[in-house]
Amino acid sequence: MQDYHYGKYQVKEAWFILTDLGSLPAAINAYKQRMGIEEMFRDCKKGGYDLEGTSLEGNRLINMILLMTLAYSSAIFQGTELRKKQVQKYVSRRKEPKKKYRRRSTFGVGVDAEKWVHYLEQYSFDVEQLMKLSPSKRRFYQQGMRAATLIQSIS
Repeated sequence: MQDYHYGKYQVKEAWFILTDLGSLPAAINAYKQRMGIEEMFRDCKKGGYDLEGTSLEGNRLINMILLMTLAYSSAIFQGTELRKKQVQKYVSRRKEPKKKYRRRSTFGVGVDAEKWVHYLEQYSFDVEQLMKLSPSKRRFYQQGMRAATLIQSIS
């Protein structure tokens, strides 16, 4: 029996993906979009807004979904810009090596950015005092401040 290799996996049987799409790139693109939808569902459930926990019904549920849509869109736009500017590492941890999925979604990065900048402003005096104790860390502090400036320019 022949062994088949799929990235780092080795299996005895071949894997088949059935699709009605015309090409492999189209099938892969559709799969990536599906994963984005799964991420959105996680953000709307326990991983973010916890819509299920509200127990809302009828018009109140519809109003909540509309409000969430606006807030979610804003956080997604901000998270996307943060990733483009490569400052998300200051806001939240990236994907861990042994984890299958990223630690935070684009939505999560956008939401966390607001909190991070707020905390940075709130504790700026304390951080300045710490920097006086560790001058060798000043370069990292300056990189963080640059990231905060970029984040504020997006907000």
